[in-house]
Amino acid sequence: MMDDRLRIVPLHTYSIVALDPDADEMGAAVQSHWFNVGRIVPWAQSGVGVVATQALANVSFGPKGLSLMEGGRSPADALAALLQEDEGRENRQVALLDVDGNVSAHTGSLCIREAGHHTGKGYSVQANMMLRDAVWPAMAEAFEASGGSLARRMLSALLAAEKEGGDIRGRQSAALKVVHRRNTGAFGNKVDLRVEDHE
Repeated sequence: MMDDRLRIVPLHTYSIVALDPDADEMGAAVQSHWFNVGRIVPWAQSGVGVVATQALANVSFGPKGLSLMEGGRSPADALAALLQEDEGRENRQVALLDVDGNVSAHTGSLCIREAGHHTGKGYSVQANMMLRDAVWPAMAEAFEASGGSLARRMLSALLAAEKEGGDIRGRQSAALKVVHRRNTGAFGNKVDLRVEDHE
């Protein structure tokens, strides 16, 4: 049961959810000027999908989004269901990705500017309270142009965001999570790195 005190968190940040079908991996990466961002934004479950919830983050979107996709809902349908029951939807930013690379994202009209998202083949990048609106396009370009592992490609997206000015408040914490795309019965997490608080 989720503690209601953790349900809504003001989280201005940038993140990516992505799939690497060749490596059978999917994951999320995030950076923010907020303590312990890895506990709030990225959610991933082998055999199901990935969720990133941020802005005035509704933390319940993580487990609920995964549950809806596990139940057979597409990312678009799951996102619609999450937003329909949330009166604060225009303050939210969220992205969902499933094991087939289907992706859906939402940036509410009341998210602090600069804010926006970009979806591509097997990924979504999203950002809010940025210095410039060039952040999420730069993230998308860096992810698409980079090579190597999924973790390294997602890190390239975060670095590109930082190069464009990133979070207007600076940096504090980050997280990078990669899980098996398919539920093989093995331990789900392949990569789980978190920086909780750094000057």
